[in-house]
Amino acid sequence: MPYPDRFYPVVDSLKWVERLTKLGVGTIQLRTKELNDADALQIVTDALAITEGTQAKLVVNDYWRAAIVAGAKYLHLGQEDLADADLKAIREAGLSLGVSTHDDAELETALAAKPDYVALGPIFFTTLKSMRFEPQGIPKITDWKKRIGTIPLVAIGGIKFEHAAEIFAAGADSIAVVSDVTQNADPDARVRQWLGLKEAA
Repeated sequence: MPYPDRFYPVVDSLKWVERLTKLGVGTIQLRTKELNDADALQIVTDALAITEGTQAKLVVNDYWRAAIVAGAKYLHLGQEDLADADLKAIREAGLSLGVSTHDDAELETALAAKPDYVALGPIFFTTLKSMRFEPQGIPKITDWKKRIGTIPLVAIGGIKFEHAAEIFAAGADSIAVVSDVTQNADPDARVRQWLGLKEAA
């Protein structure tokens, strides 16, 4: 299986991790904010227990120390977290690393870390978190993909299933999805739509 999968949901709770795992999702990012070290380790450990023995690859957002201690295999860092992280320890632990980018300077910083994928966002306007960056737009995907070459490119930010074909055509290898799943009236049906698209690709 490729990593990350073409459909890459980002969720904030163990309930969502369990729900998506049962639906057969291949890559799930757990993104929870402002946890202390003990709570971070607990939620990462619990999430890994949920996905153990399944097809799901659990990506830990931010908490690289917890990821190392809990034995996770996949990690995603934003730029601020990347600046504070011990990349040597992360690599020695065998963690695969994805990095968020929003502009040229951040892309340079990300590439210096030799990431396993680069995320570009927000592609569209998103209400989920206040962004200091304007929407990138679909053409930026093509530009970014040319610049990073064979490194997988993940598009994120305000993306709905209806945008998927256009975004993949622009050069994205994967689409990270938040509200289109978690705020959907029928999340399970929406996930199946995304998974069907992945299989058709």
